[in-house]
Amino acid sequence: MTFMELELPVWIERLPKNPTAYGLMIYCQPGAKKAEVQGLHDGRLKIRLAAPPVEGKANDALIAWLSKLIRLPQHSIRLASGELSRIKRLELSGLSAEQLRLLISLSA
Repeated sequence: MTFMELELPVWIERLPKNPTAYGLMIYCQPGAKKAEVQGLHDGRLKIRLAAPPVEGKANDALIAWLSKLIRLPQHSIRLASGELSRIKRLELSGLSAEQLRLLISLSA
């Protein structure tokens, strides 16, 4: 199955110009007991993070956690918007089909 054949959930979008780049729409809840996917929130993937929402710690923790979860280097994940908001948009580049499948399975 190729990238183009995978059915994407509403919170993942293909980015133009690069077939291995995707945008993720995230709702982030910092200050939780542990990092975990909590389901969906207004069409976004809801992620709870243990990091506090102070001085970018939650943003750094989000990128580190997602990187480890789908085995994608941190430098391939960029916070595109929402630095000071719970509503965030991440851009991931260089995803393999396997990593994309792992990402899609987060909301299952």
